[in-house]
This record gives sequence, structure tokens and C-alpha cells, in this order.
Amino acid sequence: MIPQWVPDQPWINGGRRRGSGQPLALTSPSTGDWLATVSTAGAAEVDEAVAAARTAFEDARWRGTPVLERQRRLMAAAEQLRRHDAELAALMADEMGMPESAARYIEVPYAAGVMDYYGGLVPSIGGETLPVDIPGVEPRFLVYADPRPVAVAALITPWNFPLLLPVWKVAAALAAGSSVVLKPAPEAPLTALALAVLLEEAGIPPGIVNVVPGGDEVGAQLVGHPGIRHVSFTGSTAAGRAVAAQAGQGLKRVQVELGGKSPALVFDDADLDSAVSQCLFGAYFNSGQVCQAASRILVHERCYEEFLHRFTARAQALRVGSATDPAADLGPVIRGEHCGFIQHHVDAAIAGGARCLLGGRALPGPGFYYAPTVLADVTPAMSLFQAELFGPVAAVTPFATEQEAIDLANATVYGLAAAVFTTSLTRALTIGRRLQAGTVWINTSQMQSPTVPVGGMKASGWGRELGRAGLEEFLEVQATWVDLHAEPPTYF
Repeated sequence: MIPQWVPDQPWINGGRRRGSGQPLALTSPSTGDWLATVSTAGAAEVDEAVAAARTAFEDARWRGTPVLERQRRLMAAAEQLRRHDAELAALMADEMGMPESAARYIEVPYAAGVMDYYGGLVPSIGGETLPVDIPGVEPRFLVYADPRPVAVAALITPWNFPLLLPVWKVAAALAAGSSVVLKPAPEAPLTALALAVLLEEAGIPPGIVNVVPGGDEVGAQLVGHPGIRHVSFTGSTAAGRAVAAQAGQGLKRVQVELGGKSPALVFDDADLDSAVSQCLFGAYFNSGQVCQAASRILVHERCYEEFLHRFTARAQALRVGSATDPAADLGPVIRGEHCGFIQHHVDAAIAGGARCLLGGRALPGPGFYYAPTVLADVTPAMSLFQAELFGPVAAVTPFATEQEAIDLANATVYGLAAAVFTTSLTRALTIGRRLQAGTVWINTSQMQSPTVPVGGMKASGWGRELGRAGLEEFLEVQATWVDLHAEPPTYF
């Protein structure tokens, strides 16, 4: 049951607004049943939300708040997330199918930690004085450069982490002093609407965080809106290209975190049990619906069959079930038609010569479930090796040499993350530097911290989230020159 305090309408300037867009019927991935109907934004509500954010920015109700008070309120927001962890976890389980235990004990604490981290950064935002050298002019200037928040930012987020990914963007923007309009994915808008309410209860002023549920048309209206100066987008590479192109027409600042097809490289000297455990988590956490999922596992030929044996045995023991089942390791995938998308690529790989060692099929409903799947002997020519599947499918490929492993790892358009498993630190660091990935894990996988930047190379996007770099996405530098001499310089 959805808590009564969670809005089912656009949230603008601190209140609910009935949207003029097409109502959005939400379906529970665990059961296939109707969950809720959400009122979506139309062009009028997008205009209203941007205007509210602009007014809130210009009257400095947030950016003008003393820094230590802003810090306290962001940390109060973190406590609000922790206080409502059970309700938020149940909401995420209902609307996108993440197992409730994972939502409560992984996603909510992590999101609260991000809010705490950016709250802690607020007092450190400052400028610097700069030396200058002007030929023929004696020293007479004080020059300093200091950051200014971008005025109004549009934040567009996907459904797979419906609390965490909005928090990544919102927390950094608030730390910078910006105001925002957030458009969550149409599959999972309720958690983002709940976030807006909790932020205001923590002391974030009305108008600073506005939420406009809706589909692609709402995102396009937002990106193209003349009142938006910065766009932060997380989603597919195809959608990211469209967002970046549209934002470019208005010369808006853009940060895009896009798709991935991340490799895990397992060498013959690796601790095989540890590598199996890490690759299992990397491939199947959140039913594989993770941008950085280690969905391609490259294994040295000398330990290839043994790895497959151990990995398949562990994968076979995973329990698939409803998001509300406390014993479930994997929940459903987001939509019924997504099972068909996964099946298409699995069938094509098998037809091309891949061995299906486990799974390879959708599971009976109600709900939208796909079996944990292990495919061996996957080659770069197969679509499974190249396409971001967003499902519980591990594609395993053998290699013979270090160079072949590197070539295979880099043989996609993506460059989001990679993992290397070996007991040789020299090998790990040397190979890591040659991998085209924004994040490299060594003898681990899927680790993140609010302090460490996340982002991709190649078709995985540009810009960074988290860490200091994530804050700087929402800041612009202004340089100021002060002439300290009473007499003006003579130029002519």
C-alpha cells in the first residue's frame, strides 16, 4: 500500500498539482497487477515547475541560506531518508521490483550517505585568489575566481534505482545552491515524489526541488525549455544522444551517464572462489538491471571450465521471487515485454554457438521474471556481447593472453566500468590503465562510495556524478578583477 503522504501528482513549489498530461497507470513487476495511477505533467506544469525553480533561485531562498545551515538541512534530509527506510523500501519494491531487503539495507542507506556527503561539502565550496602577469603593468590587481551555482537544472533519471539516482543529482545540485526540476522515469515516479516531500520536511524551501512525472515528451519539454541552464541525464545511450543534441541547441551545460556492457577479467592466478562470488554479484544484483553490471565475464582458458562449473552452481542456487519475499535473491524485471527483449538476445547467442548452462528463459508469472542465465562461449560477434541487456544474464568468454583479454574488454562502444581479478598487483594495475572504463575494480566489483566519482567513457557518456566532481557539474566559475591602485593605469 502506498503511504498517503506520497504524492501521485506533480510536485511544484511545495505542493501537489493535478497534471494535464496523460494519466500514468503503474504496474507492479512482481504481480503484473495495477499499482497506482499517477497524474503526469503537461506543458503547463513543466512551465510552472521551471518558473517556480527560477523564482526560488533568484530570491536566494536556498543559495542565500548560511552555509552551515544548508549543511544541517542536507544532513537532516539524510536522516529523513533513514527514518522512512521501511516505507521507501516497500515503495521501491512495489513500483520497480527491487527486493525489499536490498532496497532497505542497500539503496536507502547509500542514498542517505550521499546526502550526508554533499551536506559535508557545502562549507568547502569556495574560490581562490590568482596571481596575474600583465606585460608593462605593475602589480596592482587582486584577482579571485569563485564558483556560482547554475541557475535551474533539469534532472532526468531512470527506474532501476528510483531513490539513489535522483539523490545523486539532487544532493549535488542542492550542495551547489541550485534549484532543480526532476523528471523521474515513468515506470517508477512515486519514489522521486516521496523524496521531494521528505526534502521539504527537512527544511529545503519550496520551489527548490520540483518533480514532473511523465514520459519522453515531458523530458523533451524540460530539456528544451529556455529556463533550464543545465541538464543531468541518466539513461540509455540512444536517449542520451537525443538529450545532448537537444540541449546543445540551447548551449546548455550537459552531463550524461549512459549505458554500459562492463567486463570482468578473470586471470588464471585469481582466487577463483572470490572471483566467482564477485562476478555473481556483478552480473545478477538487482536482476542485472544495473548500468555498471559485470555482464561480460572474460576468463583465462586455463581456468575457464572450472570457473564455469563453480559460477553456474552458485547461480543455480539463487532464488527468484517477489520483491516482498524476504528469501528472494532476485526480483522481477521491470516489464513483461523486457523479458522478450532479453529472450531475443539469448536465443540469438545460442543459435550462434553459445552454450546455455543455466536458465535462458522467462519464468511463469504472475509478474515478470527471468531465470538467472549463464551462457558460455559468447563471442564479440554476438549481440549478447554488445547490447546492454538489463537482465540476469552472464555472458562468459574465454581468452588466452593478456592482450586478448584487453582487446575483448574494450571491444564494445561502452566504457562505464570494468573489473580485474588476479593476485598480481602489477598485472592488475597495468591492465587497469589500458581498460577504457570510467571505473576499474581490482579483485572486487560494483563497489561505490559517495566520495568516489562515477561516469563513463566512449558511448557511456561524459561528466561525473558523486565525489567532488559531481558537485562541480552544478557550479560555474566567475573571475573578478579588483584594481587596488587609486590612480588609473595609462593605456594611451
